Amino acid sequence: MTGSLRFLGASGTVTGSKYLVEAGGKRLLIDAGMFQGERRWREENWRDPQLDLEHIDAVLITHAHIDHTGILPRYVAQGLTCPVYATSATVEMSQLLLLDAARLQEEEASYRLESGKSRHKPPLPLYREKDAQAALRLFRPVPLGKAVDLFPRVSATWRRTGHILGAASIELVVEGRRLTFSGDVGRYGVPIMRDPEPVDFGDLLLIESTYGDKLHSTESASDKLAQVINDTAKRGGLVLVPSFAVGRTQLLLYQLRDLKQRRKIPDIPVIIDSPMARDATTIYSQFPDEYDEEALGLLKRGEQPFMTTKLRFIQDRQESIQLNSIHQPMVLIAGSGMLSGGRILHHLKHRLPDPKNTLLFVGYQPKGGRGDWIKKGNQSATILGDEIPIRAQIDEISGLSAHADRQELLRWCRESTSKPGKVYVVHGEPGPASSFRDLLIKDRGWDVELAGYQKEVLF
Repeated sequence: MTGSLRFLGASGTVTGSKYLVEAGGKRLLIDAGMFQGERRWREENWRDPQLDLEHIDAVLITHAHIDHTGILPRYVAQGLTCPVYATSATVEMSQLLLLDAARLQEEEASYRLESGKSRHKPPLPLYREKDAQAALRLFRPVPLGKAVDLFPRVSATWRRTGHILGAASIELVVEGRRLTFSGDVGRYGVPIMRDPEPVDFGDLLLIESTYGDKLHSTESASDKLAQVINDTAKRGGLVLVPSFAVGRTQLLLYQLRDLKQRRKIPDIPVIIDSPMARDATTIYSQFPDEYDEEALGLLKRGEQPFMTTKLRFIQDRQESIQLNSIHQPMVLIAGSGMLSGGRILHHLKHRLPDPKNTLLFVGYQPKGGRGDWIKKGNQSATILGDEIPIRAQIDEISGLSAHADRQELLRWCRESTSKPGKVYVVHGEPGPASSFRDLLIKDRGWDVELAGYQKEVLF
């Protein structure tokens, strides 16, 4: 039996993860991510999909991040009706992320229509909230670590990767052929999440390479966070943190609680300007079975891992706007983590010109995106149609990343069993992907190639 796999995203870039598997008379979509970052990739979201959506038999999701789920509502509006399988925690998180993505797009389209700041007449959202709700009705929860029979002679197993709550690799078995999709591999020995679980490789492996050419800093992320907060507070400034509402925000809250308890930072306000982050934190609290021993220990002692003093969650837009008039030391965390939209843009517009403030990056910034532009040291940035001077301090903590670095990816490969028949490196910019391909060839002796966008391969 021969099957085929087509790379529909995360090939030559870190976003837009989606892969079409055709075998055994079935057509399966692994992930359905939205492209982010450079305009040339974002514009791919608007193109008609190069697949027959009405005849997809199932969608299998590795985790809830938008670059792995975000195109689902648009696909549903264009005819997708099949079940969407994901872990229970991913189903819960997707409820937040997809609805939020739809609302943000509708808000952004409305703002650009009112302000006249758009290349499109009229500006439209990629999809609407009703499309996200329709997509969410297709979700079906699956257990971790147990094979799920999807169709006759087609099964899949989700195994924990520690990236965010519910994140998993997927082992797909189609008529005896085994395909492994790494999803996003998390870190080892970091707070909250358990370490990534090894898998049994088979005929084909798709492995991510976000940090395939980098090692995360050995500097303590907690110490670095304390240093940035203390330095900024002494200047009378604000620490502005663009952060994913799911995963990164909870890790920040975990670290901030610990730093305050140990009196390593002043007891300044911590503001979370993201209704979704509040709800995501609640969901994190509902899945303690995914916690590591340290986080479980806190619960046993009656402590809440994600709650700290002077913590405030912002709900409506008016409350968010009112934050612009506050000029005192605080930590302000807002979405989106890649500066692609959301409330963070309004905060950047008001806070970047002030040299007392610090813009602190705690996650990956796609090449060509706003974050990448700012990190390169440019003196101004176009934000919501206006050219904004960049006078704030710019800093970064790579140790808070939820992505495995080069050595951690290699560790996951070493600890997994069996030698894969063929390996394709995905979910990485060309440089990191090529570097990690070379490492796998040298260290593991595997047959490895880079995935090509829209390329089809046989297995």
